[in-house]
Amino acid sequence: MSTDVTTGVSGGIEIQADEITAEERYFLASQWQLMWRKFKRHRLAVISISLLGILYLLAITYKFWVPYGRLTKHEDYLSASPSRIHLFDSEGRFRGPFVYKLEGEIDFDTFTRVYTEDTSQIYRIRFFQKGEPYRFWGLFPMDIHFFLPEEGGVIFLFGTDSLGRDLFSRTLAGAQVSLSVGLVGVMISFVLGCLLGGISGYFGGATDMLIQRIIEFVIIVPTIPLWMALSAAVPAGWSPVKIYFSITIILSIIGWAGLARVVRGKLLELRESDFVIAAKVAGSTDMQIIVEHLLPGFMSYLIVHLTLAIPNMILGETALSFLGLGIRAPAVSWGTLLKDAQNVRSVAVQPWMLIPGLLVIITVLLFNFIGDGLRDAADPYK
Repeated sequence: MSTDVTTGVSGGIEIQADEITAEERYFLASQWQLMWRKFKRHRLAVISISLLGILYLLAITYKFWVPYGRLTKHEDYLSASPSRIHLFDSEGRFRGPFVYKLEGEIDFDTFTRVYTEDTSQIYRIRFFQKGEPYRFWGLFPMDIHFFLPEEGGVIFLFGTDSLGRDLFSRTLAGAQVSLSVGLVGVMISFVLGCLLGGISGYFGGATDMLIQRIIEFVIIVPTIPLWMALSAAVPAGWSPVKIYFSITIILSIIGWAGLARVVRGKLLELRESDFVIAAKVAGSTDMQIIVEHLLPGFMSYLIVHLTLAIPNMILGETALSFLGLGIRAPAVSWGTLLKDAQNVRSVAVQPWMLIPGLLVIITVLLFNFIGDGLRDAADPYK
């Protein structure tokens, strides 16, 4: 029994819901629907965007997921290796997730403190337990943590640094800064690139000449020395918040130039199109034509550019902080954590100090995989 439901009209012929085939749905779909369908077929990009979403969620709500504060020191556990989580005790009995008591002693061959497990003392890992108080999102006072060992025990998933601070807690705290710098910095450069590139390509003439000379000047200046010079100009007495925003602006100064050139080229191609002339006749202003009619014409490229520019911003912040010119203590970022591991001793004896660098690599790869998926989906008719 067929269902007589009208879904649309095409050339005066009513299309019935039960008569629409998969091929017809393809031709009736919008550009964005086609892009989404093709993007979903890119398995690696879908997995990457899911993992990246989890990473950003952990960064935004990190104070709940970590057992200790980013500045909390454990003076009895300096440079401790990552904790081993056990399910069965030394006698083979299932005890649930737990950690053993750690005992430290000096290794006179390497002159480092080595920690061993005392299997006679067990500390079970409890979930949703009260611990150090904190402010969730900086607004709501809370003291519930996702996991904590029983009283008297300690757990260090990524080990500790030379001051006894939990590296797992500091890594997630650093993710909040490093990942957000990429987003904020790219948004600033994206707006600048689209706006200045759009004005340059749409108006042409002396305006185009002036903006292009500015772009050429920005592009020819070496990136790292310029970043270092601007970062060195940031006053050392500024608060971490001011330094955060200054680094974001510094990273955005270079990022807009390349995008502005691409936008200019596209607008030079599209500004004499019939739909632009029709918009002018309809009374649209020049800015409305640029923002509402011309830029959406190649929005797929702009989206791909965003996904590929964010990891560059993250790498830029990491490099500046690693060199001591970016985010400074007591603020934490992946770059400042890697700065603590820039000696041979850390690489040889404390390899867990390099975990933030591994997360930088993973994050950059995830963004690039997403960019590949969006690039393929940008032309859904291929």
